[in-house]
Amino acid sequence: MSWATSEVVTVLAFLLPGLVSVIVFYALTSHPKPSELERIVQALAFTIASQVISSVAVHIFDFDQTADEWPEFSVVVLPFCISVILALIAATATNHDFPHSLLRKIGITRETSYSSEWYGAFAENEGQYVVLHLKNGNRLLGWPEEWPGKPNQGHFRMSDCEWLVEADKEPHPRMWVLLVPAQDVNMVEFIKTEEPQE
Repeated sequence: MSWATSEVVTVLAFLLPGLVSVIVFYALTSHPKPSELERIVQALAFTIASQVISSVAVHIFDFDQTADEWPEFSVVVLPFCISVILALIAATATNHDFPHSLLRKIGITRETSYSSEWYGAFAENEGQYVVLHLKNGNRLLGWPEEWPGKPNQGHFRMSDCEWLVEADKEPHPRMWVLLVPAQDVNMVEFIKTEEPQE
């Protein structure tokens, strides 16, 4: 194969830590995967960061002897490990809205780190009961153990739930767990938990 030249293999080996970082980041966040070109640019950024940090670490922690005995350590192993750690840090910061919340506090942006308003609403109101207003007019009160990352795909896994009925109708028994398709939900209402009175 003509593409499998030593230069291409060298470039791929150089980009491998960044490519792994991108895979880890998108596996741990609800962000949609961008185009291949954007992912390569992100992989390059992760690669540069991991290479810089690993080269600094080799000199600070005196890994020079290890690098002489095992050259792959400073070229492949250490950047690979650092790239995974960087991806875990980036995913954690994104999932907790850390970068944008800091920038909102100082007035630079009004955006969030979340992938959508839908995901942000659930992340910011985690630990609250919700009422799912279904398209057929029924309403379900329950605890959302899992919810879809997008409003039109996946299922809600509701626990300790019950159908809300009119006062003159027979109440339904409480259910332990119920799966509700997201496409059947018209609206989600978050119920504020009351603070205990002292």
